Amino acid sequence: MKKTIVGLIEPIEIDKKEYLARIDTGATKSSIDIDLAANLRLGPIVGSRRIRNVHGKTRRPIIKVSFKLQNRKMNYKFNLMDRKRMKYKVLIGQNILKENFLVNPSKK
Repeated sequence: MKKTIVGLIEPIEIDKKEYLARIDTGATKSSIDIDLAANLRLGPIVGSRRIRNVHGKTRRPIIKVSFKLQNRKMNYKFNLMDRKRMKYKVLIGQNILKENFLVNPSKK
């Protein structure tokens, strides 16, 4: 399968609405803002996972999200977290990027 090239910031579509997502090759899992997920009525919670970050370890709920990235329809698990202080409400991690995506930091 041909690789899909993405930049560091990419538009994604969830429920026919567009959001900017941060592409993070250092994140093993993808994440979505808990308030955004609630507003879009995403869910249900399908489990939880222990997540490590610079602040330590936490347990986060997991939901499945249907979305479109670079015209590719996908359905993947995202952990829920409070991202209100972050510029991007969605973070795309390695669990999605390993599906034939190539990150080009200079892509606009």
